Amino acid sequence: MSHRPPLFALLLATTALTGPVTAQEVSVQLNQLTVEGTAPAPVLGGGANLSGGDGGTAATSGGGGGPSGVTGYTARTSPTATKTNTPLLETPQSVTVLTREALNDRNVQTLNEAIGYVAGVSSNVFGFDPRFDSFFVRGFSLTYDGMFRDGLRQVASGLTVPRIEPYGIEAATILRGPASGLYGLGSPGGILDVTTKRPVFTPFGEVQLQVGNYDRYQGNFDIGGPVEGTGGTLAYRVTGIKRQSDTFIPGGSDDRGYIAPSFTWKPSADTTFTFLSEYQETKLPGSTTFFNQNLRPTRIYSGDPAFNDFKQQQGRVGYAFEHRFDPDLVFRQNFRFYDISNDYRYASIAMLSPDGLSASRSTGYSRQFLSQFTLDNQIEAHVTTGPVQHTLVAGLDYAHSDFNYRFGFGAAPDLNLVTRNYGQQPILAPVLGPRTAQSQDQVGLYLQEQAKFDRFVLTLTGRYDWVSQNTTTAAAATEQNDQAFTGRVGLNYLLAPGLVPYVSYATTFAPQPGVDVAGRAFKPATGDQIEAGIEYLIPGTNIQAGFAGFDIVQSSVLRTDPNNVAFQVATGAVESRGFEMEAIANFAPGTNLTLAYTHLDLRYLSQTSFAGQSLDGNALSGIPGDTFTGFLTYLFPPGSALRGLTLGGGLRFNANSFANDENTVRNPTVTLFDALLAYDFAALDPKYKGFRAQVNANNVLDRDYFTCQAGFCYRGAPATVIGSLIYRW
Repeated sequence: MSHRPPLFALLLATTALTGPVTAQEVSVQLNQLTVEGTAPAPVLGGGANLSGGDGGTAATSGGGGGPSGVTGYTARTSPTATKTNTPLLETPQSVTVLTREALNDRNVQTLNEAIGYVAGVSSNVFGFDPRFDSFFVRGFSLTYDGMFRDGLRQVASGLTVPRIEPYGIEAATILRGPASGLYGLGSPGGILDVTTKRPVFTPFGEVQLQVGNYDRYQGNFDIGGPVEGTGGTLAYRVTGIKRQSDTFIPGGSDDRGYIAPSFTWKPSADTTFTFLSEYQETKLPGSTTFFNQNLRPTRIYSGDPAFNDFKQQQGRVGYAFEHRFDPDLVFRQNFRFYDISNDYRYASIAMLSPDGLSASRSTGYSRQFLSQFTLDNQIEAHVTTGPVQHTLVAGLDYAHSDFNYRFGFGAAPDLNLVTRNYGQQPILAPVLGPRTAQSQDQVGLYLQEQAKFDRFVLTLTGRYDWVSQNTTTAAAATEQNDQAFTGRVGLNYLLAPGLVPYVSYATTFAPQPGVDVAGRAFKPATGDQIEAGIEYLIPGTNIQAGFAGFDIVQSSVLRTDPNNVAFQVATGAVESRGFEMEAIANFAPGTNLTLAYTHLDLRYLSQTSFAGQSLDGNALSGIPGDTFTGFLTYLFPPGSALRGLTLGGGLRFNANSFANDENTVRNPTVTLFDALLAYDFAALDPKYKGFRAQVNANNVLDRDYFTCQAGFCYRGAPATVIGSLIYRW
């Protein structure tokens, strides 16, 4: 858990490696394993897209360009950990790639669903909450400091969090552990970097019609290819969805509209320019919580349909540019501008009456606006000195964001707990208070060396950041300036073909706005990690497994001042220790397996509760100590009587965790089951090629479950079923 408060408190207060190793002798060097991104022929009959789903077909081959060497659920290469086209065997940190086929098979509707089967991830801490992409990696939140798109950080603040539409991405990559040495301020748990769908120079298309329980209706489309008459130099892609849906939250909608046009201009083999854009609007419930009594959620919904909307609009434009001066020298520039606005209204139960017949309620109303632009310049060079091969990356990036908001709080009529008269009484919006405005500027200069010699790969990364933050309220204006050096050193060793142990040390930092009781600005929170692990790619197969052990300490975390509980001090500390095991395999077209186990010991080294009580040595609440997930798909082979049929299923197990940071109450253990059933109609007759029917069910046993974190409780999603009719060409 990061130093930031939980999301509900904010509401109230404000991989895979695949393919054969090219040689089987022990003398094989790691540099012989380097794989350039290629565009494999798409496999029909599984959940693959006809666009190939391989980052090597897209705009850039390095930073921001996404994974390549994709087969089923597996990938050989990802630039996320190094900003270069580095095979995952040569990466000195734990990395997982979620391919498009994996996302298609599970028909994920949120980013939390997408990463629910990844090692080290806690994706269900806040139960059912479609309003935010909010999850934890190795016990630390990524919501504000760890979300990236196409290699560029997504700034989030307050209730304004950029939402990622899973249908609009080609892949998602989770890099576990500090990444500030390349990316600047961030979470000690790592980063999640999604790759936007990009144009390819092969005609393709896809349309989907979906229906589900809670009156869910959705249409998707994804079309693209080369532009006629441009001589193969211009390609386009347009992706979109339209959804209208209710939820199990009384009166709560899950509506979305999304459109993402893009084009790629490739005037020569050495130069590529890709334009990326998006417009998205959502309508969601303002409150997803149920009244909490003795750290257990009741059946009494806290919100009210009469005043219960969270509407958000967001847009982005950007580009990815790459030019190769020669095979050993490449320049890249990635740029993006984001603009987000939201209107947030909710009701909340304050307390129950002594007779239990009614509940007093309050209201909240907020308008928030966030804009950000980010520019990242990179130079990549390849040099050989004697027996050592060097891959050098130097970069300069700049990010600026502006955030302003207004809040208002008021009272709502009491709720009759006998008749549960939700939505039957008018609720007026409270008057908005004065505006608060915040801006942030970040400049980062980074340098990385990857040196290959004999069986070793040495990775050295260093970065210096300058961060300036300004806050203006009706009462005062404050300015805070921070600077920090962060880095990473890692070593990989080829022990045997496909068997690579590694060790690394990495650091991170994150500025913390605000002042202590003496008016001094808070120091940035800092973190460091020691990680050791081993990656194994079974030669001649698409079967990969990995093990990683880690120890992360985050220092200078905000805590309640023990001497004055009305203020905070930056003297807290958290330690996260544990290990992860993960296996991802593609056995045949449409037949994939992913397994993950995580053991996590997450504790406060130095912390104080809001009441001034010492929490030293306590476990952080809401984060399970042990998790196990597994998902398997099986496509019956062409010679089978059941050819064209895909069966799949998954299991998600979370051991119990503490419901509060005082460690007096535990959450129950939860086991959930998911299922997949799909059929490709080409098995009946070739004229039906491209038609696929698919049914996905999450929590198929309709398990009634909940989780509590930091004293707030959240209900999990009940059984959800979505049927899809898909046509791909």
